[in-house]
Amino acid sequence: MNNTIEIPTKPKRKFVSEDLVIDSWEKIESLFEDLVNREINNTSDLEKWMLNRSELAAVLEEDMAWRYIKMNIDTTDKELGDRFHFWIKEISPKMAPYSHKLNLKLVESSFLNDLDSEKYRIYLRSVKKSIEIYREDNIPLFTEMETKQQEYGTISAKMSIEVDGKKLTMQKASQLLKDPNREKREEVYHKISERRLEDRDKLDILYDELISLRQKIAQNAGFENYRDYMFSALGRFDYTATDCYSFHDAIQQEIVPIITSFEKERKEKLGLENYKIWDTGVDVDGKPPLKPFEGGDILTDKSIECFEKLRPYFGECLSTMKEMKYLDLESKDGKAPGGFMYPLYEIGVPFIYMNAVGSQRDVVTMVHEGGHAVHSFLSRDLEMTEFKSTPSEVAELASMSMELLSMEHWDVFYDNEEELKRAKQEQLEKALEGLPWIAAIDKFQHWIYTTEHTAEQRREQWVKIYSELGNKVIDWNGQEDSLANQWQRQLHLYEVPFYYIEYGMAQLGAIAMWREFILKGEEALDNYMEALKLGYTKSIGEIYETAGIKFDFSAAYVKELADFIKKELSKIN
Repeated sequence: MNNTIEIPTKPKRKFVSEDLVIDSWEKIESLFEDLVNREINNTSDLEKWMLNRSELAAVLEEDMAWRYIKMNIDTTDKELGDRFHFWIKEISPKMAPYSHKLNLKLVESSFLNDLDSEKYRIYLRSVKKSIEIYREDNIPLFTEMETKQQEYGTISAKMSIEVDGKKLTMQKASQLLKDPNREKREEVYHKISERRLEDRDKLDILYDELISLRQKIAQNAGFENYRDYMFSALGRFDYTATDCYSFHDAIQQEIVPIITSFEKERKEKLGLENYKIWDTGVDVDGKPPLKPFEGGDILTDKSIECFEKLRPYFGECLSTMKEMKYLDLESKDGKAPGGFMYPLYEIGVPFIYMNAVGSQRDVVTMVHEGGHAVHSFLSRDLEMTEFKSTPSEVAELASMSMELLSMEHWDVFYDNEEELKRAKQEQLEKALEGLPWIAAIDKFQHWIYTTEHTAEQRREQWVKIYSELGNKVIDWNGQEDSLANQWQRQLHLYEVPFYYIEYGMAQLGAIAMWREFILKGEEALDNYMEALKLGYTKSIGEIYETAGIKFDFSAAYVKELADFIKKELSKIN
C-alpha cells in the first residue's frame, strides 16, 4: 500500500514549552495566568490568544488521555492508577476556574463580533452554554464524581469465573454462551450471573453515591435534576428530552415487533419449549461460534486490509496506528472491560483499546473504533482543538456507519461463504436489535434522575422498562434476579451518564449512510468523508446533511430504515 499519511510527530508548539512535564499544578498555572492576563488589542490578538488556548488544551488533554489509557490497560498497577487520580484530584479541579475565566474573557472581548461568525458559530455557542452552567461549588463534586466513576471499571475488571478448571474473564466467558451444547451454555450463564450478583450491592451503593453527587451538581447549577443539567452540559441544541421520549415510543412501536419476530423464529428453529437467555446467542443450526481471527495482531492486519479495500485512506489510518503502537486489543487479566478510541489532539493520531477474544463481536468493535479513528484523522488538521471535539451524535455516526460500510469486505475475515453470510446476517439483525436496548437504557436514565427511589425500586423500574422494550420471547422464570440486574452491565450508566441514546440516533444515521453507499457507491463515501472533515464546525443536522442523510428519529423514519434492513436481510437468506 502506498501510504499517503506520514508518521506524524507533534507539531512545534508556539505557546507551551516543548519540555513541559506535568507533575504539579505549578508547572501549568503560569500558562493559564498568561492567557487570563494577556492584553488583547485587536482581532488578530484575539485569534492568536484562542489558538494558544487551544494548544494548551490539546497538550493537557493528551497528557490526561495517556494516564487514562495506561491505567485501563493494567488496573493492577497502583502507580498507573495513582498517576490518573493525581490528574483528577490535583489538576482538573484547578483548571476548571481558569477555563471559566477564559470563557468570560472571550465572550466579553470587544473584538468578539469581529471574528468570522460562521467559522466560530458552533464553538461560541458551546462556550456561552458552559458559562451558563458553571458553578465554582461544583468543582470538588466533579472531582469526587470522576474518582467514583472509575470504581466501576476496577470492580468489573476483578470479575472472573472458572470453567473446566480455567479462570476466564467475563469477556472470554461470554463467548461460551454461543456454544452449541445447551447444558454448557446454561452452566456458564449461571456462573456469570452469580458472579455479577456477588457485586450487586457494591455496585448499587456506588450508583446511589453517583446519583446523589450528580443531583447536587445539577441543583447547584440551578436545574431541577441531573437529566436537565446534562441536556445543557452535553450541548443538546438539536433535540429535547421530549424528543427522546418520542424516540423510545418509536422504537417500541416499530422495532420491538420486528425483534420479537426474529426471536420467535429462533425459538422455533432451535425447537425449544422454554427459550432462555442463554439460548439467544447460539447458532440456530448448531454451528460453533464464528471465529474470524486468532489474536490481536491478526485482527489488526485483517482490519487494515478490510479498510484498505473499502477506501485506501481508511487502511492507511489503521496502518499508521499500528506502526506507532497505538493499539491494545486483546483481553487479559487486570485489563478494564470495554473498548474505546481515545483521540489524542496534539499528535493527531488516536489510540484504540479493546478486549478482543477472537469473536465476530470483536470484528464489529474493531471496525467501529476504526471508524472513530478515521474521523480523528480526517479532522486532525482543523485549526482548533475545540473544532475536533464532536458531539456523540456525530462521533457515533462515523463509527456505526463503518460497521455497515466495511461489511462489503468482511471476506478478509471469512474465506467460507456461509460464515460470511452468518456474520452479515448477525450484523444487520443487531443493527435493529440494539435499538430497543439503547432506548431502554436511555428511558431508565430519564426515570433515575427525575424520580426519588431506592435500589429495590430501581430494579423494579428496570424490569418494567424491559417488559416494554426488551426481548419478549425469553423465559426469565428462575432468572428474575439476573433480569433485574441486567442494567448494571452498562458501563455508560456509571461512567458517562446520558451518553447512550446517541448510539440509537447514530445507528439510524448509519443505516441511512449504508443505504446511500449501496445506491451511490464512491459518491456516498466521498460525502461520508466530507461530513467527518467538518469536526464540530457545523450543527449536527448540517453534518448529517453533508453526509447525504437526515438527522431524524421520528417513527416514520425509523420504520423506513427498518424496512430497508429487512429487505437487505432477505437478500442474504
